[in-house]
Amino acid sequence: MPLHRRAADTFADFIGEETNGGKLLIAATALALLWANVAGDTYQDVRDAPLHLGPGWLHLQLTLGHWVADGLLALFFFVAGLEIKRELTVGQLADRRAAMLPFFAAGGGMLVPALVAIAVSGGAAADGGAWAIPVATDIAFALGVLALVGSSLPPGVRVLLLSMAVIDDLAAIALIAVLFTAGLSLAWLGGGLLAGGAYWLAHRVRIDPAPLLWALAIVAWVSIHASGVHATVTGIMLGLLTPVRPRDGETAPPGERYEHRLHPLSAGVAVPLFALVAAGIPLASAGDALTDAIAVGVFAGLLAGKFAGVLGGAWLAVRLRLGTLPGGVGWGDVVPVAVLAGIGYTVSLLIVQLSLAEERAQQHAATAVLAASVLASLAALVLLRVRTRAHTRP
Repeated sequence: MPLHRRAADTFADFIGEETNGGKLLIAATALALLWANVAGDTYQDVRDAPLHLGPGWLHLQLTLGHWVADGLLALFFFVAGLEIKRELTVGQLADRRAAMLPFFAAGGGMLVPALVAIAVSGGAAADGGAWAIPVATDIAFALGVLALVGSSLPPGVRVLLLSMAVIDDLAAIALIAVLFTAGLSLAWLGGGLLAGGAYWLAHRVRIDPAPLLWALAIVAWVSIHASGVHATVTGIMLGLLTPVRPRDGETAPPGERYEHRLHPLSAGVAVPLFALVAAGIPLASAGDALTDAIAVGVFAGLLAGKFAGVLGGAWLAVRLRLGTLPGGVGWGDVVPVAVLAGIGYTVSLLIVQLSLAEERAQQHAATAVLAASVLASLAALVLLRVRTRAHTRP
């Protein structure tokens, strides 16, 4: 086997361990914070460096930071879309009663944090869509924390966390498409949807060589980006259009193959690079976040709102007899899952950039997201250790 193939396979195996993806994310965050506070000018110069590709009419006159947030992050959402499609079609969410519990948990985990953010901020978070910052759960980070100490817990705990996280990430992406679309161009949007339809048809008729699929994906991304809709929506759209059931003569469906190949790039490259360009917050101004109404609202929304919303939504689903807890999972196991939901990170940082125009306001809100995510991670680690002991006790 060629050296570069062996290196790629080794990297894929490394990223396949959920804890390693989380470690790379933490390392990228630490590097961004160090860089921004030791050599802040060079950090901003690199992040804001112009990287213009193509003629102006394609709307690709972007900075390096925007290429990462709009382009590379679309790969992360494509992999998330594949996971959502699989869960809805052949996974845990294919069963109605099993699906209702994470749906209710995700719904509560979006509604309550938004209301808490608006209330705590005195209404300030209602302007510009900042209330949407605490609605999402970071799938990679939350699963990484769970994997660190929760390997002895019932499999249903991971299923519940994963199902809830993919549902509210899908809803968060829908919010991005609705709230942060400026100057919508129906012509460009139509072109993006046509490219998506061609991508679906190529799989349907089984004329799907990789170069054709990449070309269609790029056309869809460029068109949707030019339409004014945030380009990461392209990833989730194509993920949902990818077959996740084996076709005649196949041992593995396209969705499974693509996820296996692209997950290392998503978790090992796209998400850490986004953290690198998004998490560079000058710590000298971090204290000012305590007096920023929106930042305080975001912090409360992630820590208190997520916990109350997820736990309350799950309880309501069981109370109404619309959903059931996964096998072997008790309410004591749902509590750390609700705490883990307070890890907003990737999508929350993206919404920070989209909803707040001023850089100082972005820094304050990003500080709140990071602080809440760290505290939620630490609290969840403690609770997961307690639950692990409870399940392993004779």
